[in-house]
Amino acid sequence: MILPEIAYLAFTIVLAVVMAGIMLYYFNPKRKNEVEEPKYRMLHEEEKIKHHE
Repeated sequence: MILPEIAYLAFTIVLAVVMAGIMLYYFNPKRKNEVEEPKYRMLHEEEKIKHHE
């Protein structure tokens, strides 16, 4: 009876650790430029196109 309880607890802990790791990776300040760069690049290219028309 105790083995399923330990397995359930271990699975829950592993999921929590994986979720925390994903959040730390995604919200890391070092990645902000990598995430935001495509947005600003598209806006900059759109401005270039508008100026050339």
